[in-house]
Amino acid sequence: MKIEELAAELGKEIKKDPRIEALSAARTAYETNTFLQSYMDEYETQQIAIEKEAAKGAGADKLLIAKMQGRVDELYKLIITNETFVKLSEAQTAVNELMEQVNNIITFNITGEMPSSCTHDCSSCGGCHHEH
Repeated sequence: MKIEELAAELGKEIKKDPRIEALSAARTAYETNTFLQSYMDEYETQQIAIEKEAAKGAGADKLLIAKMQGRVDELYKLIITNETFVKLSEAQTAVNELMEQVNNIITFNITGEMPSSCTHDCSSCGGCHHEH
């Protein structure tokens, strides 16, 4: 079997992993959460407005910038504490960890050495069979 075929098979197996399904569901929930999307849109708009005002240099309205920054900070807290955002972030972290484990195992099998990102804490790993 060619490398490309093996990679395709690996991709199909990874797609079946519940962490991938959880990420897909979390992404859909994120994209359809109108409150969260409105916070994200306003956050981006406020950031652009701050940049434009700050670009005026000495003529920039410092009070306006401070007010806008206060709103940006408030929006940031609303976004990162939103349950939908938290679930998306957790799901993405889980998938990132899965992919890192897969890459570490592949690297180990190619080089015989674990990448520096390997913690050797096998409780969180699919198994590189690294000998301690």
